[in-house]
Amino acid sequence: MFNKLMHYFKPLPDIAPLTDEQVIKKQYKYWRIKMFFSMYFGYALFYFTRKNIDIIKPTLIENNLFTIEQLGNIGFAIYLTYGVGKFLSGIIADKCNIRAVMATGLMVSSVINLIFAFLPQMSSAFNSVGIPLSVTMLATFLWALNGVAQSMGFPPVAKGLVYWFSPNERATKWTLWSSSHTFGAFFVAQLISLLAWMKFGWQYAFIVPSILGILYSIYMLRAMTDKPTTVGLPPIEKYRNDVIPVVKEKSDMTQWQIIKKYVLTNPFLWALAVSYIFIYYVRFATLDWATTFLVQDRGFSQALAASAASAMPLLGMPGGIVAGYLADRWFGGRCTQMNIIYLTILAISCWCFYKYASVNAFLVTAIFAAFIGFFVDGPQNLAGGVQASRITVQESVSAACGFTGMFGYFGAMLSSKGAAYISQSYGWKGVYVSCIISCFIAMALIATTWKKEATPPQNNKKTN
Repeated sequence: MFNKLMHYFKPLPDIAPLTDEQVIKKQYKYWRIKMFFSMYFGYALFYFTRKNIDIIKPTLIENNLFTIEQLGNIGFAIYLTYGVGKFLSGIIADKCNIRAVMATGLMVSSVINLIFAFLPQMSSAFNSVGIPLSVTMLATFLWALNGVAQSMGFPPVAKGLVYWFSPNERATKWTLWSSSHTFGAFFVAQLISLLAWMKFGWQYAFIVPSILGILYSIYMLRAMTDKPTTVGLPPIEKYRNDVIPVVKEKSDMTQWQIIKKYVLTNPFLWALAVSYIFIYYVRFATLDWATTFLVQDRGFSQALAASAASAMPLLGMPGGIVAGYLADRWFGGRCTQMNIIYLTILAISCWCFYKYASVNAFLVTAIFAAFIGFFVDGPQNLAGGVQASRITVQESVSAACGFTGMFGYFGAMLSSKGAAYISQSYGWKGVYVSCIISCFIAMALIATTWKKEATPPQNNKKTN
């Protein structure tokens, strides 16, 4: 059984290389498009099975299933397991095949969502046989387990983007792919709003995403591959004539030695990782609690609040893409400058959203929500992804991105538990002031990589 499991996850074997230049060009274009969009929609569905609970929070509170504090604890649990799991999954993904890791994570997460829909019945069943398990205890356990499954989504994608796309195009491609999380967050909000409008119970906010996730995970296992060499194509650096600095000692190093040298003792990666705590705090303190803030503090209905808050992920999609494009176009792929520009405007946007959000000014509320989404997605996509991949080596890119991602979800944990505490102790103004402070701390940390983040040499490009 164990051997079969290891065989399922191990890297796919290389096949005989193609030799016809026209066939290689055609096949590269086909597989780059197929891999990109398979990973794009796959990761969007990870958000369907993770962010659905945040959209439905006000309904869960109204139905007396959870309090704000209990929801904060549930959020803390998933962010803890997701953050640690992201780093561990990154180490594993560097030695496994892309499709197996990603498809398995989505499948397990979808099954957990299906079980979550029947929490009251499960609690009653356990209590009837003398096992005192409350709905909150079961929910916290299941959502923590969901964090483990969710952590299998990003690391294989980071590996896929590095192996299928060149450094001189990666900021654009990476941020274009990264819009998948805002795509997923936006459409799961629309899906749940539709289910609420159709008078479906809260359970369907978990049942419908779980069905979609199960179906797509089956598709990924059938449609995706691993590295270019597994379909007979040359490595991306050979195909596009990339000039990549060679680190000679890597060939004599074990995987652990590579991770230790280029990840764990890399001071610039540590700076990005710690900055990610504050970037993710802002991201999730604004996104996860937006509907609750608008309902409780500004008098919005559940449906109207969800609609206004959905502007965050909707405008987050172009926000991240624009950041990546400008980083490539203006700064030769360097990300430090774009991150500082975005974080400055993000801090202003957070204050404006708190100050001017009003049930009588829906458009203004949605516009400032959109500004937050637009400007948080740039540093969220660049700092822990593209920028991290630029200051490590190819063999440890999944581990490096998993490392920064782990710290990011420490920030997400703070946003879940911390924002709940701050809102109850200091009001919602305190939450948004903490977001502004976090923006400036992140800027200071990212600025330390200004000189280190070298611009890759200009390459001789081939037509995609």
